[in-house]
Amino acid sequence: MTQPHLRPGRLRLVSYNIRKALGTDRRRNPARICNVIAAMEADIVVLQEADLRLGARPTAIPLTELSQLGGLHVVNFGQSAKSLGWHGNAMLVREGIAVRDLHRMVLPGFEPRGAIAADLDTPAGPLRVGGLHLGLLRGSRRLQLTHIMDELNRMPERPTVLAGDMNEWSERVGLGRLARKFEIHAPGRSFHARRPVAALDRIATGPGLVIAESGVWHEQPAPAASDHLPIWADLHHV
Repeated sequence: MTQPHLRPGRLRLVSYNIRKALGTDRRRNPARICNVIAAMEADIVVLQEADLRLGARPTAIPLTELSQLGGLHVVNFGQSAKSLGWHGNAMLVREGIAVRDLHRMVLPGFEPRGAIAADLDTPAGPLRVGGLHLGLLRGSRRLQLTHIMDELNRMPERPTVLAGDMNEWSERVGLGRLARKFEIHAPGRSFHARRPVAALDRIATGPGLVIAESGVWHEQPAPAASDHLPIWADLHHV
């Protein structure tokens, strides 16, 4: 399984809730998730539900499978030696993108949640990428977004994009705390994968970044690989 090299002037960001590699056919098949990621030709991938919940939270995608994603490397957010991510949030970046600093956030709310951010040096310029998986309750999501914005405000300035499963069914309300500083993009309906009815997965761009193109990935085996379809965006610095 191979992927192309970085393309000058374009950074493709993918966000994908992989539901611990459990497909809509109730089969856990990490290889399908890797096939979807490979087909999307991503430069940066943020994953949600990348780890199992119990014990040391082992990764849902064995490293042997990830090693087949030519040119993409795991960013070291692991919650344990066996984890791929932090509270299930993980990140992959293409060879040629340097990781400068990592940020792990513990989020408030009814359920245990976390968020990640990585400061990257890319051929297109410096970039901070955040991966989110917000809570099921709107009250929790508001607390979580307030916490994330406070954390980001304490970091050195850097063009920033946030992506993930924001669990907000409305495209008009519910993410106002984020909208004060970021432009929120809903590339399309991504949930449920078999019959998409809601744009739960979003991308938010801060000053200095624009999205040239974006969309929801419907190609096989994505409708069977998880209950979410992945979303993508081609980012440009301005």
